[in-house]
Amino acid sequence: METHRPGRPEDLPDAGVLWARWAAFAVATWNAEEENERFRYGYWLGDGDHDLRYDDGACSRWALLRGDGGRAVLFGQDDSSTVARYEPPIDLLAGAPGWVRHARLDELLDQGRVECVYWFEGGSWHRAPYPGDLHDDGLDCGIGHLTSRERAVGAICALFEFDDDCEGAVEACGRFIEHAERGTVTEEAVRSFADEVFRIQTAYELLWPRVPVARSETDLVGMTALVRWS
Repeated sequence: METHRPGRPEDLPDAGVLWARWAAFAVATWNAEEENERFRYGYWLGDGDHDLRYDDGACSRWALLRGDGGRAVLFGQDDSSTVARYEPPIDLLAGAPGWVRHARLDELLDQGRVECVYWFEGGSWHRAPYPGDLHDDGLDCGIGHLTSRERAVGAICALFEFDDDCEGAVEACGRFIEHAERGTVTEEAVRSFADEVFRIQTAYELLWPRVPVARSETDLVGMTALVRWS
C-alpha cells in the first residue's frame, strides 16, 4: 500500500512495528566507530534508548521517540514537504496531548526544521488537521520505506546495492526484518545476517557499502538491544 501525500495516520504501522523496522536498519548499517559521533547520517540510536534517528545526509531528517505506555512521537522534515511554505502557517501540534511536547521537538519546531509530526496513543497514530489543499508533508518520501515489510526489505537491499540478480539477498533481508518485527532478534541472528550480507557482497563483488561488523560482544549487545520495543 502506498503512502498518501500528504500522509495520513493510517499510513503508518503500529509504533512497535515502525520502531522494529527502523532499528533493523540501524543494526544493518551498524558501525561501532560512528555510534558516538555527534554529526552523522544514516540510521542510529539517539540519546538514551528511547530515540531513533534517520538522516539521509541530504534532504530528509527524522526522529522516532518512545514514550510511556506504548506511546510514540514521529517527527521530521523532507524536502518534498510544502508545510513550511504554506500560508497561513500550520500548527503541527494542534490537538496534540501535552505529553507529545519534547525539548528536542520544540527546539526543532522553533528552528523551522520540523514539517511533520505524528503521535501514537491508544493503538492509533494521530496528527494535526491539514488544510485540504496541502500538497505534501514529507511523510512518504521520508518514512514511506518503513510503512510496509515489502518496502522495508527493498530499501535494505538497496542500501547494500543488492539487485534482483543477487541470489539470496531478498530472503536474507526479509528474514532479518521479520525477526525485528517479531522481537526475536538475537546475537546469533545479527551474526547470521552480517555473514550472509558479506557472502553476497563477496560473491557479486560489491565492495561498498561495508557489511555491518560487530567488533566486540558489547557491540553485539548494543545492536541486538536496538530492535527491542520494550
